Amino acid sequence: MSSKAARIILVEDDDSVREAIVAYLGRHDFDVSGARDASEFDALSNHRRADIIILDIMLPGEDGLSICRRLRDGGPPVLILSALGDTTDRIVGLEIGAADYLAKPFDPRELLARVRAILRREAPRTQTSEQSFQFEGWLFEPGAARLTAPDGTLVPLPAGELRMLLAFVQHPAQVLSRDKLLDLTHETPDGPFDRAIDIAVSRLRRRLSAADGSALIETMRGLGYRFRVPVLRR
Repeated sequence: MSSKAARIILVEDDDSVREAIVAYLGRHDFDVSGARDASEFDALSNHRRADIIILDIMLPGEDGLSICRRLRDGGPPVLILSALGDTTDRIVGLEIGAADYLAKPFDPRELLARVRAILRREAPRTQTSEQSFQFEGWLFEPGAARLTAPDGTLVPLPAGELRMLLAFVQHPAQVLSRDKLLDLTHETPDGPFDRAIDIAVSRLRRRLSAADGSALIETMRGLGYRFRVPVLRR
């Protein structure tokens, strides 16, 4: 996906910050709309498709973390902005489904780089749109962001878990270190750290074991993780 085609919704209650970000990203060929709070965001998103949501945490009324939780299943990727930038805050943001987390104050060039990195990470959906993967009765269709359990149930698959599952099914039976998974799912060197990878794998493992209780993702102590079952590409 190119930046020229990308649509962004920015939710930021500080008028000066919001206007500055809209103007800056607009100069780099993004189509950006701004909202002051959750109600304005909901009204905007009801009639406007977004490729990325940039979301401030500290908002009047419903806060950004609550909005992010609402978006985690099947919604566009979320880049959180927050003045709360310590390790715990970052883990919370990533654990509830954010694609990335940027602490305030920030250099606009870093925001631009992270937006572009998120778009690159979304590219596998397009590249694999005609491909599907089958394993142990499961059907995974990355292009449609769809995971179907052996009993035919559709399993919600947020963007971060989609990328994680895609990394595993494209490398079945291989031991993937946390660094390798970071490379495969996040293309920025200052992206999520080991703990975030463990959390993402744990969430995905729970989804995949929901049907019969078996673990398809094996922990290789001291080495990383391995998708232990054969995968058929179609």
